[in-house]
Amino acid sequence: MNKLLYILSLSLTTTAFLPSCTNLESEMYDVINPNIFPVNENDANALVTAAAYAPFRSSWYSGLFTAANGGIHVIGEMTTDIGYCQWNDVYWPDLLEVNFTPSSDCPTKIYKDYINYIGKMTLALDRISNIEMKDEAKKRLEAEVLCGRGWLAYILYDFYGPIQIPTLEQLNNPLGEIIISRVSKEEMVAFIENDLKAAIEVLPATYKSSDSNYGRFTKGLAYTVLMKLYMHENNWTKAEECGRELMKSEYGYGLMNNYKDIFTLENEGNIETIWAAICSSSVNQQLWQAHVLSSQYPTKNESIQKWGGYRVLWDFYDTFDKNDKRLEVLVGEFVGTDGKLYNKENPGTVLQTGAMPVKYGEDPAATGEESQIDWIVYRYADVITLLSEAIVRNSNAVTQEAVSLLNMVRSRAGIPTYNLSDIKGVDDFLEKVLEERGHELWFEGARRTDLIRHGKYIEYARKYRGSVTAQDYMNLMPLPQSIINESKGTVIQNPGY
Repeated sequence: MNKLLYILSLSLTTTAFLPSCTNLESEMYDVINPNIFPVNENDANALVTAAAYAPFRSSWYSGLFTAANGGIHVIGEMTTDIGYCQWNDVYWPDLLEVNFTPSSDCPTKIYKDYINYIGKMTLALDRISNIEMKDEAKKRLEAEVLCGRGWLAYILYDFYGPIQIPTLEQLNNPLGEIIISRVSKEEMVAFIENDLKAAIEVLPATYKSSDSNYGRFTKGLAYTVLMKLYMHENNWTKAEECGRELMKSEYGYGLMNNYKDIFTLENEGNIETIWAAICSSSVNQQLWQAHVLSSQYPTKNESIQKWGGYRVLWDFYDTFDKNDKRLEVLVGEFVGTDGKLYNKENPGTVLQTGAMPVKYGEDPAATGEESQIDWIVYRYADVITLLSEAIVRNSNAVTQEAVSLLNMVRSRAGIPTYNLSDIKGVDDFLEKVLEERGHELWFEGARRTDLIRHGKYIEYARKYRGSVTAQDYMNLMPLPQSIINESKGTVIQNPGY
C-alpha cells in the first residue's frame, strides 16, 4: 500500500529561506545519510533550519504565513465575518461559502502541506542528540525544534483536532507497513504543552531586531502559543498565567504609539512584535499588497503589483467607530488614480464586496508582487486582549484590570475607552472583547479561533456570509479524503464529514 503522509523516509530536503540578518542560512542537502550528516554544529543548524523553521515562512506562495490561499490567516479569515476574496477561481468558493468537504482544496491544505513536518522535527531532535558540539548550542537548537514542533502541532490541532504523531521508532522504520492512528485529545494537548514548556526552559526571552539571531524562536513566542493553547482548551487559569508572564519587563514588549506604524519597513522588530516571519529583498518576499490593492489605489511606489483580491466585508467594517485610527489602513473610501471616489455607496468593482485591508506599508524597493517587510505573526496587542478575556473568564467577574487592558488598544485607536460602570456584566464584556480583537487583529489569523471559542463561528457564517452549507461540526476542518482512504479505517475522519 502507499505510505501515508505521516510515515517519513530518512530523506530531508533543505531550502534557504531566511535572510542574512539571521544565522539560519542553510545549504542544499538532497539526501541525508546519518553516517555523514549531520556531524557538526553547522550541519545541526542546517538541519534545524530545514525541519523546524521551514513551515513558518511568508515566502511568496509557500509557508504557513503566505499571503496566498495557503496562509493560515487567509484560510481562517475567509471563513469568518471579516474576509472575502473578489477573485472568481476554484480555490475560494468552499472557504467563502463555508462548504468544507474532505475533497476541498483550501480547507485540507494545511494538513496536506505540513503534517510531515511533525515527524521531520522528531527525526531532527534525534540526529542533533548525536552531534558533538557545545552543550549550550545543542540545547538551544533542540529547544528551537521543540518550539517549532509544539507550535505546528497546535496549528494543526486548532484546524483539524488531534492528529497522528509518529514515534521515533516508527520514523526510523520507514519501510514498515505502519499506519498511525490519531491520538486522543488529552494526548494531543499534552504533546503540545510538553514541547512548548521544554522550549521555554532553554530559549531566551526575546531577541532585539539588531541581534543576528532575530527571527529565531524565543521564550516569548513559546509562551504566546502556549497561551493560545490554554485559551483553546478553556483553561483560563493557565492562560492568565502565560499572559502575565509576557507582561514582565524581561521581554520588553509594549504597544506602538500608532497602529499603522506597526506594519512598516522602517519599524521592523518594533516592541510590539513577539515573532515575525523574516522577509527580505532576496528571499522570502511576502505578497500581501499585491493580493489586496486594486490598480486604482494610489501608491508612492508605482511599481507595486495590484491584483485587488482580498476585502473586509462591509458589515464588519461598519462596526468600527468612524474615528478609529485603525481605519487608516483598512480603507473604505479613497480617490483613485482615475479621479473617481470609491466607497460603499460608489464601490465600482474595486470595493464591491468590502473595504480594502491594506494594513502593511509600502516597500519602496518593490518592483512587482514582492515585499521585503517582515510578516508579523504574533504581537503584544494580541496577548493583552486575550489576557483581559482570560481574567474575566477565570474569575467570572469583570475587573478594572481587565477593562484597563482592553482600553490599551482602544486608547491607541483614538476611540472612547470603557469605564468599569459601562460594562453590564461578564457576557457584555466578552462581547466587547470579541469585537475589539476583531477590530485590532483583522487578517492576522485570530478571528476564526476567537469565534469558535465564543461559540459564534457557524452562527456568523450563516448570518454574515449567508452560508447555507455551514454546519455545527465545521468548527473543525476535514482531513483529506486520500488519507482516510489509504488508512483503510485506521485514521478516523472528523465527525460530520
